[in-house]
Amino acid sequence: MAHNYAELAFGDAAKKLQEEYGSRSTYARMEKQTTYDGLTEAEEGFIGERDSFYMASIGENGFPYIQHRGGPKGFVKVIDPFTLAFADFRGNKQYISTGNIATNNKVALIFMDYPHRARLKIYAKAEVFGLSDDVSLAALLALQGYTAKEERYLKLTVEAFDWNCQQHITPRYTAAEIEAAFAPQRAYMEQLKAENQRLSEALQAKNKA
Repeated sequence: MAHNYAELAFGDAAKKLQEEYGSRSTYARMEKQTTYDGLTEAEEGFIGERDSFYMASIGENGFPYIQHRGGPKGFVKVIDPFTLAFADFRGNKQYISTGNIATNNKVALIFMDYPHRARLKIYAKAEVFGLSDDVSLAALLALQGYTAKEERYLKLTVEAFDWNCQQHITPRYTAAEIEAAFAPQRAYMEQLKAENQRLSEALQAKNKA
């Protein structure tokens, strides 16, 4: 069963602090008005454009562990409004997140779009699959042309999600995004250089005449 995000995020201590700092009444109204029927096209499109995210799991010692997960754009698949899945690639072989999920399958994810200062938060329950456990899942998550070694697949049952405000998110851009942004200016500069060369050659030819 999916939850209102506040049901999972706002414990008694958080609500007490909201009361103390004057935000409780606002959030209480939001809790009553907000329903959750799964991810929408907006969330699906946003996730499909991401090439990384952060995932928090809980260790046997009670400490949270946050790991960056990356891959080609769209490596996280939205299977349906309540289910995400992605291939887990070989890394430094510490297996902390995978080990944590073995004893506590509750995870939290944050997907970031730094250029547009957007942040999607998700609560989910994780399930780990071996490479040969689910043929249809393996086919869905196959990534053509990506050479990283897959070790397992993770399927996430989404319990709740929320969009964060833009405050304090510093815009950051990848090399590819910077290249794309400056491509028109570079093309214009090349055009100017070519025109300058043409005029220079024409002037030289005129002076020789």
